[in-house]
Amino acid sequence: MSTASIDAQLRTRAFARVIGPYIASFTTVYAIRLPDLRGLIDELFTQPVQVWMLGALMLGGGLVIVGGHRSWRGPLAITVSLFGWFVALRGFLLIANPTAIRSGVEATLLSPTAMVVARVFFGVLAVVGLVLTYAGWFTHPRRVRPE
Repeated sequence: MSTASIDAQLRTRAFARVIGPYIASFTTVYAIRLPDLRGLIDELFTQPVQVWMLGALMLGGGLVIVGGHRSWRGPLAITVSLFGWFVALRGFLLIANPTAIRSGVEATLLSPTAMVVARVFFGVLAVVGLVLTYAGWFTHPRRVRPE
């Protein structure tokens, strides 16, 4: 497998510089405050316009990542692309079926086991965010090998 072009690697690192700190900070806070977010979740889902707007913003943001980052060469590029697709899919689901999302969130918040699993999941995502941050800010592109 050949190495991605220098431009593709630079684009991947630019996305990682933004996405990495966002994932690391957001998921860390989310993992710590997850039990306290019940009221926030209830408030969000009582306002259908807010849910729709959140879904629209997530869908748009995910599509910006997907459209702007077309490289799938290497673990860093795959992680950035998967994040874009994940955000776009979550945004679409919030628009298309908010009750299913709400049911999933409520089931997670009510189950002690699901709560522990969710906190571990968000902790792992925080580590992924730190790796993206490091790769985006402190690594350099690899040279492209001639084929």
